Amino acid sequence: MRPHRPPQNKTLPRLCFAQPLGSAYNCLCDHLIGITPKTMSDSSSMPIHILATVRLPSLVKFRETLAKEPKFRTTIVTSAEAARTALADREKALDVFVVDNNIPNTDVYEWIKQLRSTHPRLLILLVDEEADFGTPGRADDVTTTPFKDDELIKKIKRMAEERSLATLRADSLPPIRDFAKALRKANKSVGKQQAAVSAVRDMGYDYVVFYTITPGDPPALSLAAQEGDQQISSMMPIRTDYENILGSVVRSGQPKIINTGDSPSHFLIDRGRFGAAVAIPVGTTLRFGVLIAFRPEAGSIKQESIVMLELICAQLASALAKEQRGG
Repeated sequence: MRPHRPPQNKTLPRLCFAQPLGSAYNCLCDHLIGITPKTMSDSSSMPIHILATVRLPSLVKFRETLAKEPKFRTTIVTSAEAARTALADREKALDVFVVDNNIPNTDVYEWIKQLRSTHPRLLILLVDEEADFGTPGRADDVTTTPFKDDELIKKIKRMAEERSLATLRADSLPPIRDFAKALRKANKSVGKQQAAVSAVRDMGYDYVVFYTITPGDPPALSLAAQEGDQQISSMMPIRTDYENILGSVVRSGQPKIINTGDSPSHFLIDRGRFGAAVAIPVGTTLRFGVLIAFRPEAGSIKQESIVMLELICAQLASALAKEQRGG
């Protein structure tokens, strides 16, 4: 249900309000994997790919404002339909989604909630010029005065910088360092895959499994490594088709959080064995497979958790690619 909006008048400010949840640390770009303080300045010069969904009367102002920043690579659309088409194009890089809260015939709050599941790495900036002040809700940030003192530009750049810093912090945490050491010691692909599964399990997941891509027409997914309860392990298929939710994650290249009641789902959640799972693709240009980790309680896996898991999966992909090259 869309939040109630009090009528505008001179005594009662209008609020931009949404459900409480927001984090500027729920996204990760593949080029930031392994970033160090020495390369921080290099990452700050990376282009920022933006999709802006705005009302037609505001189009020119958004275009002129975003054009001021040379790092921005911007696509601007004026309807939710056009934005959904752009968001569905997995071949195009996208870092930030700017959305006007007053797009016609669109429940923007519900839309953002859906994007948190389908595009968990996407930074979202909510714009509401008709509000006197606001809270971001499930967006990462909110602006009610986007064109005053270039606030729109400043907020986008700050979100991108916070993401970089979050990745720096995550990359220096002991589990990530320990996994990097385990990868160096592991023999062959199987050892590396098992090391990744074990590292994720140690992060507080009850059951973790990694499936590799088996070539074919269509391709299939083959179980390569798992860790957790033996009874659960015995339930997992050795080979599964490419059309289920795991194949969808591999094809899209986007991580996905799954909770009880979601559709599509995973059979372990449908049968009540677990309440939540997160599936992470392994590899970008070269796709090696998909890792999925489970927890008992629905809603127990947050967007922030994806950063750590993506770092693990990115390191695994790098190690597998190096081995494939004979390095």
